[in-house]
Amino acid sequence: MPTTNDIIAGGCSCGQVRYELSKEPMFIHCCHCHLCQQQTGSAFITHAFIEESNFHLKSGDLRSYQGPSGSGGKHRIEACTNCSAAIVSYFGPTNHLAIIKVGTFDNPSIISPNAHIFTDSAVNWIKIPDQVKCYEQFYNFKDAWPTEAYERLQQVRKLQNQL
Repeated sequence: MPTTNDIIAGGCSCGQVRYELSKEPMFIHCCHCHLCQQQTGSAFITHAFIEESNFHLKSGDLRSYQGPSGSGGKHRIEACTNCSAAIVSYFGPTNHLAIIKVGTFDNPSIISPNAHIFTDSAVNWIKIPDQVKCYEQFYNFKDAWPTEAYERLQQVRKLQNQL
C-alpha cells in the first residue's frame, strides 16, 4: 500500500480526465462475477473503496449512467465524456462511498487486493495467490475488512443515513 504521504493519481485512456486520491483506499477487492466480466470485457475488475471526500477530480468531465449490479440495486457509473472509460462507481442512494476502478490508476501496481470475490465465477486460468482472502460470493464487511478500514466505512454509512 502507498504511505499516507503518497497521492494516488489516475485518469482515463484519452487523458482528459485526471483525478487524485488524497488518502489510501479503505479496501481493494477483485470481483470475478460474470457481470463485471461483461462490463469490463476482462476476467475481473479491481475496485478501491474510498470516501468521496478523498476522491478529487482534477480535470475533465464525467458523465453518469446507470448500470446493472449483482444485487439488483442502484449502480451509477461515472465515465469520461470523451473516451467513455469508467472511472468511479457509486452504489446506493448517495455519493459518499466512491469505488474507483484501479485500472485507471497511473500505477495500478501500487496496491494489492485485500480480497477476491465471486471466485465461483472466476475464469479457470486465473491463479489467485494463496495468501489473499477469497470468497466464493461476497463477504461480510466487518469480518473481511481491517478494523481501521471498517471504521472509516462506518463513518461513510453514517453520512449516507443522514438523507
